[in-house]
Amino acid sequence: MKLQFTRSLIGALLLAGACTLANGEPEPSHSADAHAPGRATSHRSFADVERWSKVFDDPKRAEWQKPDEVIAALNIKQGQEVADLGAGTGYFLAPLARAVGSDGTLYAVEVEASLVDHLRQRAEAGELDQVIPLLASKDNPRLPRGRLDLVVIIDTFHHLDRRAAYLPRLAEALTPTGRVAIIDWRKEELPEGPPLDHKLARDEVIAEMKASGFTLLESPEILPYQYFLVFRRPALATH
Repeated sequence: MKLQFTRSLIGALLLAGACTLANGEPEPSHSADAHAPGRATSHRSFADVERWSKVFDDPKRAEWQKPDEVIAALNIKQGQEVADLGAGTGYFLAPLARAVGSDGTLYAVEVEASLVDHLRQRAEAGELDQVIPLLASKDNPRLPRGRLDLVVIIDTFHHLDRRAAYLPRLAEALTPTGRVAIIDWRKEELPEGPPLDHKLARDEVIAEMKASGFTLLESPEILPYQYFLVFRRPALATH
């Protein structure tokens, strides 16, 4: 499973290594090597569902997160299997569930048990039977092998730790034509998002993904504060 992951929104990887998007990252904790290549730039708990729901589900978020445009750009087909790695409180839960349809599957992945429970309640309240809430490990997304058509990592990649080891595990969950879509904060001062030192530069993310064998397919330019990168999984080994 692909996972471990602002001052007004995200602090995430969902899971990161986990965990999640965070629109208001107060008093983040840093590890001694937080800025070493492949390490999470922020470690924080997202276990307080009530607190983070106010941040992640703020109606004003739609103005800059543009969920409808994001879903359209992802080109998800009905019946596909998709994972939202670092699903947080479920901001993208319903849009992604609608995209895969009743015959598809959406894995809502988190490393916080309280968030997984919240995601389950939200799916049940919305009658989203295609949603499977999934409790991941910080170093392992715990997704089914070879099944995923797409893994979406929104405002969470910078929360994933030890990504050089994590990304190959993520690749194992993908079909031969599977993709990974990463949306994260541009490394500059912005009116939304975490502090500057929590952000990863776009080129750094691309370099890490390429080092793990992923190929950049496209980079839709639709978001004002975030880059949007879509990668194809590493080629399968042939014998």
